[in-house]
Amino acid sequence: MDFDLTPEQELIRDTVRTFARERVQPVAAELDLESRFPYELVTELAELGLMGLPIPEEYGGAGGDTVSYAIAIEELTHVDSSVAITVAAHTSLGTMPILLYGSEEQKQEWLPDLASGKKLAAFGLTEAGAGSDAGNTRTTAELRDGSWVINGSKLFITNAGTDITWGVTITARTGENEISNIVVENETPGYTISAPMKKLGWRASDTRELSFEDCGVPEGNLLGERGGGFKQFLEILDGGRISIAAMGVGLAQGAYDLAYAYAKEREQFGKPISQFQAIQFKLADMATEIEAGRALVHKAAWLKDQGREFAVEAAMAKLYTGELSNRVVDAALQIHGGFGYMEEAAISRLYRDQKILEIGEGTNEVQRMVIARLLGL
Repeated sequence: MDFDLTPEQELIRDTVRTFARERVQPVAAELDLESRFPYELVTELAELGLMGLPIPEEYGGAGGDTVSYAIAIEELTHVDSSVAITVAAHTSLGTMPILLYGSEEQKQEWLPDLASGKKLAAFGLTEAGAGSDAGNTRTTAELRDGSWVINGSKLFITNAGTDITWGVTITARTGENEISNIVVENETPGYTISAPMKKLGWRASDTRELSFEDCGVPEGNLLGERGGGFKQFLEILDGGRISIAAMGVGLAQGAYDLAYAYAKEREQFGKPISQFQAIQFKLADMATEIEAGRALVHKAAWLKDQGREFAVEAAMAKLYTGELSNRVVDAALQIHGGFGYMEEAAISRLYRDQKILEIGEGTNEVQRMVIARLLGL
């Protein structure tokens, strides 16, 4: 159930819902089974203007608001998380740093291809020793003769190695006590991208390890002020949590819908299992929690659109919907019984895809730390 959506937001919801169900759903299982990146779907999403939905029109985007963006991500996740995270990581993490911190020259040069979806972008923050402790970045960038010379590595980076990836914005130490954000374009000498990593879920999304060995990029590839990287990536993560929270709602809704339909069809003891109170109570709890999660996501997105503080609401939404999706997909698979444990059942794919929602963009534990800090504790 949606509430107080504008006509534009309703149009986006209906457009993405139709695309997800007519174009994504029929191939989702195959993409997952083959761990195949959905190039054709990305092209079609770009043609619909969804790869740069919240980016201003002057830079080639659709000029949509954050609520519309959250709705789009939810509708995609309803049928497939891999496609949804491809859009979310490209937009929130890959493109948004350039929009927020890039110079006008950088925006004019880089944003049009990214906002239009012709190219994909990535954001490189995580390292082997810098995950939850994001400030523990060990990748270095030394300024030499007008170039940043980068050494180090990044881990679990989404969208970094596709055939249409333009580049990655990485965090690097540019001084003893300073972190900066620097853009590294693909095919830069000294920049190596690993083969795709094998994952429990999100198998059709692109996830790589990145290595930098005396990798030189122009001094002008610095985003924002030198030493401002830590503050920048915290702000980027605040916005990114809204899209991951929307994925939590979308996955929960997808799991609920599968369980609801199965409960109506599956008969035991002479009647559909939906007529048993044990099943009814599970579905009632699922539906209630999904509505609460969606309201949290929409509030955080609305606050961002209003230019108001939204960090605590985004963290709450991300935490709640991550755990909500866990409870819902678990109950949904239970309703499916043994059939749900089979790989050909859609619910089994959703079950595998769910867990990362409690890890990526800050673990549940980190979300609680962030919320406590923002509450002044």
